[in-house]
Amino acid sequence: MRIGGPFTGRQRASRPRVPALAWAAALCVAALLAACKKAPPPPAAPPKIAAASDLALAFEEVGAAYAKASGVKPVFTFGSTGLLAKQLEQGAPFDGFAAANVSFVERVVAAGACDGGTKTLYARGRIVVWAKAGADLPARLEDVKDAKFSKIAIANPEHAPYGKAAKEALERAGVWPAVASRVVFGENVQQTLSFAQTGNAEVAIVALSLAIAARDGSYLSIDPSFHAPLDQALVACNRGTAKDAGKAFGDFVSSPEGRTIMKRYGFLLPGEVLAGAR
Repeated sequence: MRIGGPFTGRQRASRPRVPALAWAAALCVAALLAACKKAPPPPAAPPKIAAASDLALAFEEVGAAYAKASGVKPVFTFGSTGLLAKQLEQGAPFDGFAAANVSFVERVVAAGACDGGTKTLYARGRIVVWAKAGADLPARLEDVKDAKFSKIAIANPEHAPYGKAAKEALERAGVWPAVASRVVFGENVQQTLSFAQTGNAEVAIVALSLAIAARDGSYLSIDPSFHAPLDQALVACNRGTAKDAGKAFGDFVSSPEGRTIMKRYGFLLPGEVLAGAR
């Protein structure tokens, strides 16, 4: 006995049909979700900074502070200012240049390698006579003419601003003719210091910043009037891949945090005084 209406043959269970509009909406949502999950942008390229060798210790600390603040760690190349300037003129891909004399900054700007609008003074350099612990240190610059100072190290004055200042000071002191044959030249001011540290010279005339950092000796300050001003400047450069980061690093050097570090290493602007200066 059948209950219900008449049997008319096989019957299929019907499935609800999804309207085309609903499918289109679902695809749009999926596309939006995919867009939101795009890979993050690659990290910013680190600025490549060419810097005078006297900046090595100070810039390592400034660089670490800049990296902490920005998330980008600078890459430094230290050397003689004149040789670095020559590399920039020949197309070296640096993003910033910190020179031991502003004249070299002006030179690379004139060559089109760097942006003159970003030039900033970061210090007026000072030179000292340095001797390692236990060695004789002259009481005055004029005393280096004593025969016991058989080797006097200075950076090559042909391309190193600190070497040029050292020669000018020896000339001003009236001792250059007496000591010229005893002078040994370093490629840069850092190498010059190493000559005295290793005993290959009795004394070295170097940057105050290096003398402060060298814990194994003592130094005599040289009157700044004995040589032309060592105005030191930095500038952002055009041929690297991270010029904006190069400029940002230069701005950080001039910031209160940057200046605190620079002053500790003896990089003083006109009017600034080094605590405990000798």
